[in-house]
Amino acid sequence: MGLSLIQSRTLMGLQAPAVTVEVHLASGLPSFTLVGLAEVEVKEARERVRSALLNSGLQFPHNQRITVNLAPADLPKDSGRFDLPIALGILAASGQIDGGRLAGWEFAGELSLSGELRPVRGALALSVARQQAGVDTRLVLPPGSAGEAALVPGQVVYRARHLLDVVARFQPPHSQPPMQDSAFGPEDEVDAGWLRVPESPRPAAPAYPDLADVKGQAAARRALEIAAAGGHSLLMVGPPGTGKSMLAQRFAGLLPPMDVDEALQSAAIASLDGSFRLAHWGRRPTRAPHHSASAVALVGGGSPPRPGEISLAHQGVLFLDELPEFPRAALEALREPLESGHITISRAAQRAEFPARFQLIAAMNPCPCGYLGSRLKACRCTPDQVARYQGRLSGPLLDRIDLHVEVGALAPEELLNAPAGESTAAVRARCVAARERALARQGQPNQALQGQAIDTHARLDAAARTFLHSAAARLGWSARATHRALRVARSIADLAGSEAVSLAHVAEAVQYRRALSGLG
Repeated sequence: MGLSLIQSRTLMGLQAPAVTVEVHLASGLPSFTLVGLAEVEVKEARERVRSALLNSGLQFPHNQRITVNLAPADLPKDSGRFDLPIALGILAASGQIDGGRLAGWEFAGELSLSGELRPVRGALALSVARQQAGVDTRLVLPPGSAGEAALVPGQVVYRARHLLDVVARFQPPHSQPPMQDSAFGPEDEVDAGWLRVPESPRPAAPAYPDLADVKGQAAARRALEIAAAGGHSLLMVGPPGTGKSMLAQRFAGLLPPMDVDEALQSAAIASLDGSFRLAHWGRRPTRAPHHSASAVALVGGGSPPRPGEISLAHQGVLFLDELPEFPRAALEALREPLESGHITISRAAQRAEFPARFQLIAAMNPCPCGYLGSRLKACRCTPDQVARYQGRLSGPLLDRIDLHVEVGALAPEELLNAPAGESTAAVRARCVAARERALARQGQPNQALQGQAIDTHARLDAAARTFLHSAAARLGWSARATHRALRVARSIADLAGSEAVSLAHVAEAVQYRRALSGLG
């Protein structure tokens, strides 16, 4: 009786493979069959599409055999994004819209029972994947999703509020004169049902909490500055209430502003999670999962694979408070992403790779009660309890954290009389200058230096080399820990504006690996 083809896309990680929605109407016993490795929420589209067509005043072919195939058949499909393409396929196969005019268009959108279009998850990721693949077709999305997709430069995105808005656009020529693209520009009314979305404007520069709010803690503030300058990970150790969380929440403001590519990567991952907001554009994320989070919550997983906290923190900060309280498996799962900057999630039928280039900021108490070494309150833990608590962190994980710093408790009078520290803007300016110095010299942050590049760009004089070897031997460092201290020394030198790494820079770097030197 009738056959129509509608183009759409599914999501597999950050990839968006093309999907052709094939709809065939034939004589026979009335039925509605949906095939093509569809998940439950896709199969439920049969009822949503039927109700949306009827409640929109359109005809549903009750007395025909309807077969919908989502091709390719071996590609998993999930979510309600195929509601709109399936509805359009039925309308085109039954002659209610002109199927020929649908060529060159892609559609995605969930339908309500009344025919209104609802946003779909991952619209920005879908648009980024289209851009990377060089796709030049036009894309139709619901409100909300269309604004996300329009953030990607060069993408032609249309917004439709209701199924009838799409139907009016693709009615046969004898039913209604075809509408021209030029009629749908930025000057259209905001509440128009069908609208070409202009490239979304970039929001103003993001605001971050100010580092000046933190009083005292000069050593911890200095460690944050070094970490931001070189891209290093940081572990803060200290009693409760010393400002560890405040410092971590202000760290993202010390990092350089995001360029467009970095902002798109970060926003695309947030779009997969459904947490992207236009107001957050260009803001480096700070993810702070609870210590009860599982390994899957941190690294990602599920079917289809979804990004975890480490990927949602891409181009930003992953803050793990109460570090020893996290499950051992979850902490050990961080080791590979800390080195490689990405995570690969493999399942029986699917495999997805997500970026995970984040800066780890961790905080912990020195003992179960939290007051070991405090000047204000006595510790009540036994040596065995302290050893067991600190032993929850493995040596290989600690090796991968560049800076370890003690955050001491301040007496009330010290806290009240402490002068305000430098603002985020002042510290960020030094961090950005140091990072630009590193990029001009070696093309990457100091934290990423590997192998021969460390010897080339962090060359030590004889006195500094002798001191570093002596400190590494005395503290029992591994080769990895020694190299990380050398990278930190290179960042300290960059902050000082020095091309050479001297004894003073190495000595300061050594101090930042002694807070938990007795572990591992």
